[in-house]
Amino acid sequence: MRSDWTALPEHVGMAVADRVGGIVGVYPAPRGDHAEIASTVIGSTGTVFVKAASSGPGVRSLRYELAVTRTIDRYPPTVLWDFESDGWLVVGAEHLDGPHPDLSPGSPDLDTLAVTLTGLQEITAPDTRLFGPAGRLSFAHPAMDGDALVHSDLNPANLILTSQGLRIVDWAYATRAAPWVELALLTQWLIGNGHTPAQAEDWLSQFPAWAGAHPEVLDDFAARNASKWANKSRQSAEGWVRDLACWTYEWAAYRASGER
Repeated sequence: MRSDWTALPEHVGMAVADRVGGIVGVYPAPRGDHAEIASTVIGSTGTVFVKAASSGPGVRSLRYELAVTRTIDRYPPTVLWDFESDGWLVVGAEHLDGPHPDLSPGSPDLDTLAVTLTGLQEITAPDTRLFGPAGRLSFAHPAMDGDALVHSDLNPANLILTSQGLRIVDWAYATRAAPWVELALLTQWLIGNGHTPAQAEDWLSQFPAWAGAHPEVLDDFAARNASKWANKSRQSAEGWVRDLACWTYEWAAYRASGER
């Protein structure tokens, strides 16, 4: 659950102010809930994106994300500083300025995404504690195991187009798995942005990891992922949960139909 910036103890807020040369403005992030505080902070010496957490789960998640992003070049925002005070973990990171990509069919942003995915697929998972497929997705298959770094949540809100290329935020669910798992999880977002399942798979076929995945393994993944989100949608009234249940069902139904 997101909190207002004023939820930070005065001493913690002053510590942030000291690091940005005095706070000129604070603008809460419009999306996400992985940290209790997530805001763009404008200071006299520059702009920083600040995440902060005080609850047990929130601190664990933010500490996990901090450890992961410090081991990866290019894609995550650079961590500028972090500190703990009054029961709060606070992280200041590079502020990424730019729009989210358009992932609809025919969008030129898909080419940019393809370049980023090609690079990401080549990164070996860092030697730090990471989720495995079962821990991240609540289901597993032996073919999902691997040593690739998988972000596992490449929805457009976590992708930012910058002058330095496409950057990726929110690494709280970084996973060690086979590289095709990243692509399988991207399918739901391609469908949600207007692709048919066939179009989504056709676009993903450009990646060797996708082409190398056994069809029966993809069938199994699609069916289990759809079942998971169907169960979640019966327990939640959140619109995004229902959307994911719908999009994952579309892909699973396509795989089951034999039309691929």
